[in-house]
Amino acid sequence: MKFPFSTYVGLRYTRAKRKNHFISFIALASMIGIALGVMVLITVMSVMNGFERELRERILGTVPHIVVGERTADGLQDWEGLVDRVVKDPGVVAASPYIDSTAMFQSSYGGTEFGVMQGVLPEKEAQVSVIEEYMIHGSLNDLKGGDYSVIVGVALARRLNLWHGDKITLMVLEGSTVSPAGISPRFRRFTITGIFETKSELDSRIAMIHIEDAAKLVRKPNSVTALRLKTDDVLSAHIVAQRLRAELGFDYWVTDWNRTQGPLFKAIQMEKNMMFILLTLIIAVAAFNIVSTMVMVVTDKQSDIAILRTLGASPATVMKIFMVQGSVNGVLGTLLGVISGVALATNLPDIVAWVEKQFGVSMVPGDVYFIGFLPSQLNTSDVTNITIAALLMSVLATVYPAWRASRTRPAEALKYE
Repeated sequence: MKFPFSTYVGLRYTRAKRKNHFISFIALASMIGIALGVMVLITVMSVMNGFERELRERILGTVPHIVVGERTADGLQDWEGLVDRVVKDPGVVAASPYIDSTAMFQSSYGGTEFGVMQGVLPEKEAQVSVIEEYMIHGSLNDLKGGDYSVIVGVALARRLNLWHGDKITLMVLEGSTVSPAGISPRFRRFTITGIFETKSELDSRIAMIHIEDAAKLVRKPNSVTALRLKTDDVLSAHIVAQRLRAELGFDYWVTDWNRTQGPLFKAIQMEKNMMFILLTLIIAVAAFNIVSTMVMVVTDKQSDIAILRTLGASPATVMKIFMVQGSVNGVLGTLLGVISGVALATNLPDIVAWVEKQFGVSMVPGDVYFIGFLPSQLNTSDVTNITIAALLMSVLATVYPAWRASRTRPAEALKYE
C-alpha cells in the first residue's frame, strides 16, 4: 500500500526506536490515558442510559401518556363516545376510563396513610398501563365490580402492616355527607387481592379498585374522572396531545406526561450532558500528554528535520509528518478505549452480578434505589460522539508541536552536527 510521503515518514517515526526512553514512556502513558478516558466515558453513559430506560419503562409505564377530560364539574359523562373519537388518532394505541380521588387508607391495626384511590376497568387498564407486569401477588383481573377488592403498592402495604387477603378501609371526601355536625367522609372496607411493586413512588400512594366500586364510593354512578391514553411513542405524546386539543375543542382538556414527569427526565438529560462534558476532560488531559510528547520528539528530531528540509521537504510536509506521528497515539488509544468500553458496557450487569455473588456485597441495593441491579444500555450515537471527540482532541494536540517542527531552520539545527 502506497502512502503519501508525509504519512510514510510519520509512521516510520512512530515505529522507530528512541534513544530517550522517557519520551516513549510519556507516549505510552498518553495512549493509555486516552483509552481509559474513552472506556470510562462509554461505560458511564451506558449506565445512565440504562437508568433512564428503567425510569421510562417503570414510571411512564404506570402513569398515563395522555389524559383527556371534560370541562364540567360532574366529570366525563359519555366516556365511551370519547374513546371512539380519540382512538381515531393514529398516535393513540388504547384508552381507558378511571375515577380517582384523594383518599386515606386505614388498616385494622391502626395504621393510617394518605394517597390516591383509583377506580379502573381491569380489561382496559391493562392496555394503557404496565401494572400487570409488576404484580407480585394477584392480578388486575382479580378486581371485580361489587366484590370491593383492592390492589395496593408494596410500600403502602408494608407501612400499614398488611398483605394479600387482609382488610383495608378506604375513606374519601368526594361524595361525603354534609350535616350540621360536619362533613362525614365516605368509607368502605376492601379486601387486598393484589400487590404490585414498580420501585417508584406509586408503590406508596396508589390503591386501585374496580371502577364500579369507585363510582359507588364517590357517588358518581354515571361519570368518570377522565380517560387515560397510551400512545405508540411515549416521546411524541405531546404532539398527539396537541392534535387532540385541536380535534376535541375547548369543551375538553388534554394533558400529557411532560406536564408531570417532564422535569424529572429533563434533569436526567442535563446530568447526562454534564457527565459527558466532565468525563471528556479526562480525555483532554490525556491528549495534553501528546503535546508534551511531541514537543520532546521535535526537540529530539531537530537534525532529522533539517535533513528533510535540505532534501526539499516543505514546512507543510514537515508539519504533516509530526501530526501523523502524534495522531497515531490518539488513534490507537481511542480504538483501544472504544473496544474495551463497548465490551465493558455490554457485560457490565453480568460483571456486577458476579462481583456481588463472589464477595457477598450489594452494589445497587434494591431498598435504596428503584431497581436492584446495575442497568446498561449502549447507544451507537454515544459511541460515535465519544470517538469523534477523542480523535479530534488527539489531532488538535499535535498541531502546535508540528508547527514548531515546521519552523525549524536547517542551518541552525545542523550547526553543531
